[in-house]
Amino acid sequence: MDIGTVRGIITGLLIIAFAGLVWWAYSKRRKRDFDEAANLPFADEDEQPNRDTHASREADSRHDKGDRNT
Repeated sequence: MDIGTVRGIITGLLIIAFAGLVWWAYSKRRKRDFDEAANLPFADEDEQPNRDTHASREADSRHDKGDRNT
């Protein structure tokens, strides 16, 4: 078995893997999951951002005490 045969076998396996990946991505069972994932950037528009109020209170208290090292 020479290097050309090995390369041919590897190429054939990669083509089969690629075809399997394409088949998986375009299967009917995956459509609903992919549609849901496609709409994720638009899902949180109605929610307000969660702000860390503890960190802002610490900064305010340091400022009030005159801590100039921050």
